[in-house]
Amino acid sequence: MTGAAGNPPARSPLPRAERIPREGARPRRGRPGHDQDAVLTAAVRLFNERGYEATSMGELAERLGITKSSIYHHVSSKQELLRMAVDHALDGLFEAADEVRAGHTPAIERLELLIRRSVLVLADRLEYVTLLLRVRGNTAVEQQALLRRRVFDAIVTDLVKQAQADGALRPDVDPATAARLLFGMVNSLIEWYSPARGAAEPLADTITAIAFDGLRTRP
Repeated sequence: MTGAAGNPPARSPLPRAERIPREGARPRRGRPGHDQDAVLTAAVRLFNERGYEATSMGELAERLGITKSSIYHHVSSKQELLRMAVDHALDGLFEAADEVRAGHTPAIERLELLIRRSVLVLADRLEYVTLLLRVRGNTAVEQQALLRRRVFDAIVTDLVKQAQADGALRPDVDPATAARLLFGMVNSLIEWYSPARGAAEPLADTITAIAFDGLRTRP
C-alpha cells in the first residue's frame, strides 16, 4: 500500500474532523552523506526483520555503517523512527480516502476506488504498511497508529453503509464486518506481494473485481 518504500514520508494532515493530535518532532539536519530518509528506510527494514522492540539503535547504526551518535543528528529516538514509518503508511491511506470522499459518484463506486487505491498505496509503501500492520499497541506511538486505523476503518464502514442504502450491496451483510473483510484481503498482500511480480495496477483491478463481484446485488 512500485517498491518506493524509501520515499520521504508524506506529511499531508488529516481532514479537520479527523485530525488526531500526535507527537511531533522538529526536523533535524543530517550530516553530509547520510540523510533522514536513508536512516528511516534502514530502520523500517530492521523493524520488519527483527521486530521493533528487539532492534537497537546500535544495530541500526551498524546497518548504516555509521556511529550511533550520528543517527541522533537525524532523529531524536527509535520511537520517532517508528512514528515516522507508521505515519507514512497511514497518510497514504488517508490521502486515498480524501480523494474518494471528494468525489460525487455513487457510494459503491467510491468504495471500489478506495479499495483499489489502497492496494496501490500498499504496493508503493510495502515495507511501511507491513510495519504498520504488525503494531500491537505496546507503545504510545503504536496506540496512536491503532487509533488512526480505527478512524480509517470507520470511513470504509460508512461507505459500505451508504452503498447498502443505495441498494448496491447486499443488505444482510454487516457493514463493519464487510469493511474488515475487504481490507483483510488488501492487507494480506504484505505476506506475498513483491514488486518483482510486476505492476500493481493489474493486481488492484483483480482484487477489486473479486471483492465486488461477490458483494454486489444482482438483478
